[in-house]
Amino acid sequence: MELNFTTYAAISVFLVTYALIVSEQMHRTVTALCGAMLMVVLGLITQEQAIECIDFNTLALLVGMMIQVLILSRTGLFRYLAVSAAQRAKGNPKALLVSLSVIVAICSALLDNVTTVLLTVPISFTLAKDLRISPMPFVMAQIFASNIGGTSTMIGDPPNIMIASAVKELDFMAFVTNLALPCVVVFVITVALLLFVFRKQLVCDAKVQQRIMKIKTDGLIRSKPLLDKCLFTLVVTILLFCLHGQFPGWSLESGTVAVLGASLLLLLTMPRREKMLELIFSKVEWTTIFFFIGLFVLVGGLEVNGVIKWLAAGTLELTGGNHTVTTLSILWLSAIMSAFVDNIPFVATMIPLIQDMGAMGYSNLEPLWWALSLGACLGGNGTVIGASANVVALSLARKQNLVVTFWGFLKVAFPLMILSIVIASFYLYLFYL
Repeated sequence: MELNFTTYAAISVFLVTYALIVSEQMHRTVTALCGAMLMVVLGLITQEQAIECIDFNTLALLVGMMIQVLILSRTGLFRYLAVSAAQRAKGNPKALLVSLSVIVAICSALLDNVTTVLLTVPISFTLAKDLRISPMPFVMAQIFASNIGGTSTMIGDPPNIMIASAVKELDFMAFVTNLALPCVVVFVITVALLLFVFRKQLVCDAKVQQRIMKIKTDGLIRSKPLLDKCLFTLVVTILLFCLHGQFPGWSLESGTVAVLGASLLLLLTMPRREKMLELIFSKVEWTTIFFFIGLFVLVGGLEVNGVIKWLAAGTLELTGGNHTVTTLSILWLSAIMSAFVDNIPFVATMIPLIQDMGAMGYSNLEPLWWALSLGACLGGNGTVIGASANVVALSLARKQNLVVTFWGFLKVAFPLMILSIVIASFYLYLFYL
């Protein structure tokens, strides 16, 4: 394929927009929308093509799950779980770090990992203050746990949501079946190494530990009826995710299921409470939604102008079509790139590239999807800016006067991320290659 003027123009707009997103000179949503509109204004993609490129299934899934989590957060469940975990650990900092990590990993697997850290990180500061120790180990552990836990399911991390939306054959159970095992192994090893790295900071006086035991859990759950309704709709939603594709002739897309669950919860909890309804919708992360919209149009501009097909052909030529080399190359490329740039735009670029590789005759794309998921999600642990959960958690830490520098985070996080990708490489090689 020969590159022409419009192709170079599309590449230029995409790269400049991408560079601005990475540099954070402007808000990434504003940058993505401006780049998308520039694609349309310059005639690199038509308005009709731009609309077709927007993945409304992904957007619906994000909005539906955000609404459910926002209502669930009003019950006080997350604070209750954190305090209960601390008391089960008898105030022991090491046991507490493990307990909080397990809770965050499970919640991130079933809910959005960004929302999970948003709710749990402030609680860890309160517990660390009571124990009179640094909250740093807890913050680091929750960042890792959220990204690892989110990797294991279809709805836990935005890259997985995007992959599932693009590849209809990969349902909720496919993600759990293929990704849960490596995630559990990576989680156990990561937490064990964090306990070793922060062993000197995870020590406190026995008298201080008793403070945790005196916190009363009664009253932490602010509304039992609301909690029951939230858990009911969440179970229904996850059940429908699991049943996706199990019955021929009847199948609901993941976005439809998420919005169905959110609609049911709204019906059960606030059918006439207009002010509360407005409050819930005002807290939905609309900036993230519009960031996705801009991103889809940007990548669509590359696809329409043949850039994605050209990259796919180049990748196949470089790897010689070798199944093992191609799969592991995507895993490591995804991990390294996602460590230094936001994994969302990277995955948005890689999805059509892998699809075009399939159209060119590359057989068995499934290992490539798992390589992309593991690389992008686990790679996000590598640096401060690697994943949205990292940015959110560390911004909360800064508000509590805990400043984590880029290099300070990198020294601990990057080696652990590389180790997780080594484990993922062995997993992919043994089970798929």
